[in-house]
Amino acid sequence: MLTRRHFVATGLAVLTPSAVFGHAGLPHRSRSSMSARDVEIRRDVEVDTIHVFLEYFALYHVRAPGYAREYHIAVGDEGRNMSGDTVIKRKEEWPSWTPTQNMIRREPEVYAQFADGVPGGPDNPLGARALYLYKGSRDTMYRIHGTSQPWTIGQAVSSGCIRLTNDDVIELYPNVAVGTRVTTYPT
Repeated sequence: MLTRRHFVATGLAVLTPSAVFGHAGLPHRSRSSMSARDVEIRRDVEVDTIHVFLEYFALYHVRAPGYAREYHIAVGDEGRNMSGDTVIKRKEEWPSWTPTQNMIRREPEVYAQFADGVPGGPDNPLGARALYLYKGSRDTMYRIHGTSQPWTIGQAVSSGCIRLTNDDVIELYPNVAVGTRVTTYPT
């Protein structure tokens, strides 16, 4: 299995001067500078793929051989994350949202009021854009999406979806095609 340590190139020339080093000497930024940035990665990683490293709250969109765009993310609470390979089979701007039956059953006090759904817009939990993840022909109910709660980035707080700031998901969205493979690495 590919690890983040083996994914991110050892040459750190593309780091900004404000970068600091976190886990195992890998690049890490403080929450005060969470905008996306380009990083060097292994040259053998397939272009136009997405790699999500849950443990590091990082999503990488591979845009050219040896280079990816890194985004900081929020992930699911412990035990709520999906891992493995999925494919983006649908994309939506300002998507509507309906909590899953599992979400309503697990936390009815939070989700039951939204059982009929929430229309797209700035207060919608899926934010400005959503990328829908499938395994084969089955919708996993997991999404890569925006959030109107940017303070959650860098935390394990969702029901399993991968959250980016609205600004970051708006930047990512036009660069990702339906059919893009997404690999999510477990913690």
